[in-house]
Amino acid sequence: MMRRGLSPVLAAAALAVGAPLGACGSQAKTVSVAGAPPAPAVTASSAQRTVPTATSQAPSSTSPTQTSTAGGTPAPSQARTAPEPAFVQPQQSAEGLSSAIAVLRERGYTAVDTSDYHPSQALRLLIGARTGYVQQAFFFVNGRFIGTDSSQPSATVKVLSQGDTEVTLAYSLYRRGDPQSSPTGGQAQVRFQLDNGKLVALDAIPSASPTATLSRQ
Repeated sequence: MMRRGLSPVLAAAALAVGAPLGACGSQAKTVSVAGAPPAPAVTASSAQRTVPTATSQAPSSTSPTQTSTAGGTPAPSQARTAPEPAFVQPQQSAEGLSSAIAVLRERGYTAVDTSDYHPSQALRLLIGARTGYVQQAFFFVNGRFIGTDSSQPSATVKVLSQGDTEVTLAYSLYRRGDPQSSPTGGQAQVRFQLDNGKLVALDAIPSASPTATLSRQ
């Protein structure tokens, strides 16, 4: 009797075990294990990346450039040129010396040293001499005679220095009783300057009176 059928206990156990298995069989899902996703294919076009090349350009100057007709860009000049004085005229030829000598001759003088006459200067001069100890300075502006150093001549006078518009003369000084050949009073220096076409003495001219303590004759 026991061989023909299972005991109730075994039958119940068999049913209890079979039920979950059946449930699992009905609801089980097949899961396929997929491998790692394939890496995308690398092509030559995608492997090479175009890197933009940085180009540096020097900043252009905003300051305007000055062009020269002779070529190149000249540096700005800040030099200023002073206007030429009104009394300065174009240089004359060497004929100015001949004319100056003629002026001296007309007044009874001869030139002591023609090298004192500088044609390149605006203010020019010649020392003229007469017989004995009688000398005088004759001044010219660009070859034009403008006058003498003094209205009365001196015993001896010579040129110490000269420039374009200024001349320094030296006068021998005499004490009372000095012979004209031997002055003992030293010398006086007088500067003459050209001022707007006129000759101006910047220092006092010594007296020409023989009775003065110190005299130029």
